[in-house]
Amino acid sequence: MRILIANDDGVLAPGLKALHGALDDYADCVVVAPHEDRSGASSALTLDKPLRPFYLENGFVGLNGTPTDCVHLGLNALFPDSVDMVVSGINLGANLGDDVLYSGTVAAALEGRFLSRPAMAFSLVGRQTDNLVAAASIARSLVQAHAELELPPRTVLNVNIPNLPLDRIKGAVLTRLGHRQRAARPVKWTDPRGKEGYWISVAGDAEDGGDGTDFNAVMQGYVSVTPLRVDKTHYEVFDHLNDWLGDLRVAQGA
Repeated sequence: MRILIANDDGVLAPGLKALHGALDDYADCVVVAPHEDRSGASSALTLDKPLRPFYLENGFVGLNGTPTDCVHLGLNALFPDSVDMVVSGINLGANLGDDVLYSGTVAAALEGRFLSRPAMAFSLVGRQTDNLVAAASIARSLVQAHAELELPPRTVLNVNIPNLPLDRIKGAVLTRLGHRQRAARPVKWTDPRGKEGYWISVAGDAEDGGDGTDFNAVMQGYVSVTPLRVDKTHYEVFDHLNDWLGDLRVAQGA
């Protein structure tokens, strides 16, 4: 079995090293990751310049691109037709609720959706590295257990792990995505030469973070496992829109 590991924190990130270390004796693990931090890159592909892989002494492949570039190139050029699973992370910081729209960690896993096996994205809900060993152990357990899963094609599992020692984590629960409040306003900034710019500010707090959500699970000390799908079609409004379009066609023909 071959696992392609990617991330958005960069090829030198401690979370990537921890994830690779946890899985290396389970499968043939290959790593393709951005050469620098590309957090927030979402599912962007680089189309305005060539992608140039470089090889580190530990065998990891760095790339001058996005997390999605890394998986796309890995599946289609560097390791074509030989990858069985894509695993992304371990991200230092949560990817809860609306975060999945922006997350490069989740996007890397989403790019692996073409495989028949589930892709997984792992995030530690904290910026410190103290509990990376615990998070890596949990990731290993979930990746090993994936063989027992029979999920619909193109399903991605988004996993958020509380920033706690292993003996304080209560277990893993199935969750839905919660929702955040609106983010704080961008922060205006002036550089030493007097030119003004803006920093994107912090994400909003949980607005929908009750029972059953990923926010609630990690706050209670549980690993949150949320199944994601790429199909964003809003099926629930089909009838309403059909009626609206029907009326619109009548109005146009009148």
